[in-house]
Amino acid sequence: MNDKRPVNLDIGTIALPITAYTSILHRVSGVFLVAGVALLFWLLGTSLDGPEGFEQAKACLASFWGKLSIWAVLIGLSYHSAAGVKHLVMDAGIGETMKGGETGAKLVLAVTAVLVLLTGLWIW
Repeated sequence: MNDKRPVNLDIGTIALPITAYTSILHRVSGVFLVAGVALLFWLLGTSLDGPEGFEQAKACLASFWGKLSIWAVLIGLSYHSAAGVKHLVMDAGIGETMKGGETGAKLVLAVTAVLVLLTGLWIW
């Protein structure tokens, strides 16, 4: 086979649709949640070690870095949940076209933005 089509090997110049970016972010947020769950298990284990451990976990959650870490986990959970619901809706046969996928991706980003603000207000 003698293919004379140009080959673009520079991944930085390839324009992906918004659906591709949201799909990639869904996978990344799932991997991120594994680390987040490890953090939450550590906090739970520390808080159950006794009164000293509970005070240590409480102090950790009251610190700037503790709040930021919990907020990051909740952001990952918010995005992953919103994208998961979008996938369930698409599995039901709704929004399977390219236009429907783009609308769903924009909705996922909008819902996540609202949830990020709400959780930020709740934590801070």
